[in-house]
Amino acid sequence: MSHEADPYSSGRRRLFGRLEPGEETFLGRALRQETVGGALLLGAALIALIWANTPWHEAYEDLRHFPVGSLTLEEWASDGGLAVFFYVAGLELKRELVVGTLRRRADALVPVVAAVAGMAAPALVYVAINAGGDLDGWAVPMATDIAFALAVLAVVGRSLPSSLRAFLLTLAVVDDFGAILVIALFFTSGIELMPLAGAAALLALYWWCQRRRIDKWVLLLPLGIATWWLVYESGVHATVAGVALGLLTRVLPDPGEERSPVEIHEHHVRPIAAGIAVPAFALLSAGISIELGTDLLAEPIVLGIALGLLVGKAVGVYAGSYLTARFTHAELAPDLAWRDIAAVSVLAGIGFTVSLLLAELSFTGEQAEHAKAAVLIGSVASAIVASGLLMRRNRAHAT
Repeated sequence: MSHEADPYSSGRRRLFGRLEPGEETFLGRALRQETVGGALLLGAALIALIWANTPWHEAYEDLRHFPVGSLTLEEWASDGGLAVFFYVAGLELKRELVVGTLRRRADALVPVVAAVAGMAAPALVYVAINAGGDLDGWAVPMATDIAFALAVLAVVGRSLPSSLRAFLLTLAVVDDFGAILVIALFFTSGIELMPLAGAAALLALYWWCQRRRIDKWVLLLPLGIATWWLVYESGVHATVAGVALGLLTRVLPDPGEERSPVEIHEHHVRPIAAGIAVPAFALLSAGISIELGTDLLAEPIVLGIALGLLVGKAVGVYAGSYLTARFTHAELAPDLAWRDIAAVSVLAGIGFTVSLLLAELSFTGEQAEHAKAAVLIGSVASAIVASGLLMRRNRAHAT
């Protein structure tokens, strides 16, 4: 029996190669959960969109602005629910950095550059279209919605190689981290130092608990909630707390442990994020009033966001991948072609969840509603174009 040559022995790295033992099982599990989450997210968005355009639209607005404590339901979904979503993203990123595809610096370079280019290009498209006008929305088309993207890939790309799915998953993890950096750096104002110092102290305590192998939910859950609240009170967007907690969670299991804390936490929290937190955010944020006769695409803000997602994302991800491969002398895995990467690059233009959040942070009033409409237009267009391309590639791989 012949053995396959080690792809690293020749001195040329395989770009988006096969997953290592154990990675494919984990990826398959994540794909199944994200697919369900994508369906729930789509359903919640459709309900919101239909409800906001019925005679009962005032009831929808009342629901969004219903006060619960010091926040409205919409604010709880944005600041609280998405913190849970970003906690899972932080867990995924930590796992990728320690035991996944991002632990090898050479392999990590490609998806990282692709993700960064896939964030920069949409922002440049928006700025180019809105030059001399309103530049506040430059960050809106930068994000990729992993739940929607993986759901589309799972439905129309069943015969595509798992290495392509791995690329999309890794790209989205890096993309999520980039989005939270943008939120932390550009959408934070009026920093309150005392709450921020308190949050830092609690994060240090969480890290100490991980080091001391203290993993009791009765302690960690109140600790996480308190950290979230202090970050919120500090003026930093509360979703930053989720990513920070995820990145501080221990990845490697001790001898005798079946699963590490990262796997255990993700196993318990991901269903909450995918089944409750993110759909609730979509339900309370995607309800946009569509007035017939309104030429939305004539507005530079709408055009910049929609084209940023549809064109900027595709160009950025593909160019970042290709140029990195070209100048590092990497090559695609034998079962992949650059047309596969092109199709997934278009798929990355589905920027629903985080793009809606960035639209809320960037604009107010009518402009915010128009920005959200642009996110829907760009994301739906990307999903349709990518589906057509992926179905063609799916048939090519199936033969």
